[in-house]
Amino acid sequence: MSALSPLEGPRFEIDITDERYPRSFGEVRNPPERLYVMGSLEAIQEGLAIIGARKATPYGLDATARFARMAAEAGIPIISGGARGCDSASHRAALEVGGITIAVLGGGIDELYPKENRQLFQQIIDGGGAVISEHAWDVAPRPYYFRARNRIIAGASKATLIIEAGMPSGTFSTADEALGSGKAVLAVPGSINSHASLGANMLIYQGATPVVDEGTFEDQLRALFDIDRAVAQKRITEVERIGPGTETLMNALRSEALTLDELLPIAKRCSGDETPLNWLLKTISKLQQKGLVARGADGRYLSHL
Repeated sequence: MSALSPLEGPRFEIDITDERYPRSFGEVRNPPERLYVMGSLEAIQEGLAIIGARKATPYGLDATARFARMAAEAGIPIISGGARGCDSASHRAALEVGGITIAVLGGGIDELYPKENRQLFQQIIDGGGAVISEHAWDVAPRPYYFRARNRIIAGASKATLIIEAGMPSGTFSTADEALGSGKAVLAVPGSINSHASLGANMLIYQGATPVVDEGTFEDQLRALFDIDRAVAQKRITEVERIGPGTETLMNALRSEALTLDELLPIAKRCSGDETPLNWLLKTISKLQQKGLVARGADGRYLSHL
């Protein structure tokens, strides 16, 4: 058994016939007969797979974090393998912006690999995501398990983004699985002099969609995930988290721009035990911080949602 303390959180064993078995796994070639899951079952949805080199360059790590944040902020789950390098960077970037991320392991969840990522895996669970394996809890990782794991990462995702991949590279097996499942493959180009980018550049040559900047990446997200709707839903959730009465305030601001004086009658109905003005100022401030409300030059407030 591993010397590490076990991860903490809800544990599930789900048979393929179980109604809780994630629908996104129906796209996986040879789907797992049984899944072992820690964390949230609701988090396991068709998202964006992000994979790349374990020995990633600073360029690769920066690109990984940049694009993972963009996708996570749009409400798209980030799926990766929990490995060193680009995998870890994608999980961390998603967590930094409050997004959902899913790690698919190449061994049992009680035999974590790499061991130094235990804290990261716990953060994934605590952040509302999930850690998944097709192997029983105490199964030690094996080299050939990781290639099999790649079919899950690719098949359970709507698209796969390749950041860095050398030649040869295990990343190609994930790209092959994505293509075999009819999923989109995106790749970040790199220098022709960088060994770490040879594989990604070759995938682009073979037909993968190049992601050359944030604009092209956003275009792909819009085409693949309908991110306008996803962003709207995420913002609605943020409004609900601010507190009771916030949605009533937002409904008024969606209709027209209003001053604080014009909003006070709403605050009197929604402020509860707080003084109306204090509740209104605090709520407006939180909405502004989240980019949901803006103050115009005339002093009136208007909803951005």
